[in-house]
Amino acid sequence: MDLSRNEMKSTGCLQFLHCQNQLKTLKIEHNHLTRLKSCDNSTQFDNMKNLSYRYNRILEVSKYAFSSTPKLTNLELNINIIAYLDHKALRGLTDLVTLRLDNNLLTDIYNDTFEDLTSLKTLNLRNNQLSVIFDYVFKNLSNLHILDLGGNKITQLKPHAFDGLQRLANLYLDRNRLKEIEGTLFGKLHATLQVLDLQANHILYFTEHTYSPFINMSSLLDLKLDGQEPNGINLLPRAFFRGLTSLKSLYLTNNHIIGFGAETFDDLKSLEFLTLDNSCVGIAQLKPGIFKNLRKLKILSTENMGIKSFSEEVFGNLTGLKQLHLNRNAMMTLDISLLDKLTNLIYVDMRSCPLSCNCQNSDLQNWTIGTLYLFSSTFTFTILLILIPLLYVRLYWKFKYGYYVFRSWFGEQWRRLKDQEEKYKYDAFISYNSADEDWVMEQLLPNLEGSSFQLCLHHRDFELGRDIVDNIVAAVYGSRKTICVVSQSFLRSEWCSLEIQLASYRLFQEMQDVLLLVFLEPIPERQMSAYHRMRKVMLKKTYLQWPGSNCSDPNSAKELFWNQLKRALRSSNTGSQEEQKMKEQNDRKRQDKEGADQEEREYFVNQTPVDDEVYYLMP
Repeated sequence: MDLSRNEMKSTGCLQFLHCQNQLKTLKIEHNHLTRLKSCDNSTQFDNMKNLSYRYNRILEVSKYAFSSTPKLTNLELNINIIAYLDHKALRGLTDLVTLRLDNNLLTDIYNDTFEDLTSLKTLNLRNNQLSVIFDYVFKNLSNLHILDLGGNKITQLKPHAFDGLQRLANLYLDRNRLKEIEGTLFGKLHATLQVLDLQANHILYFTEHTYSPFINMSSLLDLKLDGQEPNGINLLPRAFFRGLTSLKSLYLTNNHIIGFGAETFDDLKSLEFLTLDNSCVGIAQLKPGIFKNLRKLKILSTENMGIKSFSEEVFGNLTGLKQLHLNRNAMMTLDISLLDKLTNLIYVDMRSCPLSCNCQNSDLQNWTIGTLYLFSSTFTFTILLILIPLLYVRLYWKFKYGYYVFRSWFGEQWRRLKDQEEKYKYDAFISYNSADEDWVMEQLLPNLEGSSFQLCLHHRDFELGRDIVDNIVAAVYGSRKTICVVSQSFLRSEWCSLEIQLASYRLFQEMQDVLLLVFLEPIPERQMSAYHRMRKVMLKKTYLQWPGSNCSDPNSAKELFWNQLKRALRSSNTGSQEEQKMKEQNDRKRQDKEGADQEEREYFVNQTPVDDEVYYLMP
């Protein structure tokens, strides 16, 4: 149930839901609630699992505020103005898995605030006003995986602040006011902690004494120390990262580190990503061997680090490196031989470096040109891979038809089939879909073959063992005419499409009047627009429509239909314009004598002006 945006000012203890005991999810967002009152001893909704009060104006949450929904697994109180959360506000929520209290005005949380939340896995307290995390606040949250305390004003973490967090994997403390990393404090999380975010705090060291706050954190995978306020980290203690043997990603951007010792990164043997962008105080020289143990490093970003030279002593051991970002540094030369030794390197960024076009960089110029040639060839290949599927979709039938035409021509198939009309084997090849076979066998076949027309049907007259395409080509060119029995099923058939393609080729390219269209059912214009070849035929020729059951005189209409079709079959494939006009005039006179009325003419649609080169089926 979603009751959002209703200007509600109070929900009581949800008594208005007394008939909704099976309700599992309730949203009361974007309303005007200012307080969640105590609901002790109220009616309980044991099936309620998800409850959201986001985007209200809640200032206070009273004790036992959720006693009416004791089985909640997801509770969202974020984006309010909660300044007071009673010690017992969350009592009884032993099944709660996710709790969102972010973007409020909380200043304090107590050691019994989350006491009953023994199933909690995600706790979000981001963007509040917390300044101190007291001892044992999270003592009962043994199943908690994610704890987000970012965006607060935390200056102090008490010695036992994280006691009880036996399964914590992600800890976010970014954008607070911590001045140091307390090794004994974080060390309690050494067995499970994988992500530690300390960005934009106030961490600062004044001496290079040997010190590592991470000595026991062998499970940590991701560490962020970017942009310490106000001016970044100036000094890194010796062996600062000692103990981080599993670390894969390290972020140190936007600091002002005076220098890195040769042993700074020695313990980071599993590191794959390292960014040091904007972490210098001017022109610097990285010490030889600084990256000596980073053989698994894949991405190294050193933008604006003041690096003057690219030497084997510094970068030589980075054998696993794939991406190297050196842009905005002070390098004037680059040793190309070292690039060749980095065998896995696929991307180098040297933008805005003062590399000169002199003899010292001649090898680099040649290497760049060779790389550009390689890029050009791979780029062309990539474009082809993109274009081929597009062309295939748009020009599929043209390619396929062209292939069949060439194959038939190569085998001298067409030369044999395009002889004089008296050598044609059939009067007509019938192109139809198997769904319309009953009409072909019960209507078309008796009426035409009963009038001495020789028809070619694929299931009866195709040569056994011969390729189906060759059979179709032989049938089209071995018949004086091709009759396409058009229906919805016909339009969806790939083989029927090929047959009308071949017949229309003879119609348009060879000027052979060989194609007759018979529509078994009305086809909407919008559907015909997708079959441009058939529409082109329809614009050139009058087609026949099988009379429907709603006809006022179906017998007369069907008789006229068969007369028109037989006359079209008897007509020559070629003939002069005068002969065609004479035929049309004689047909009209005969029809007038036979007393054909206007109603019978309605079954023949889409009459077009007489074309100089195409014979028409005129009623």
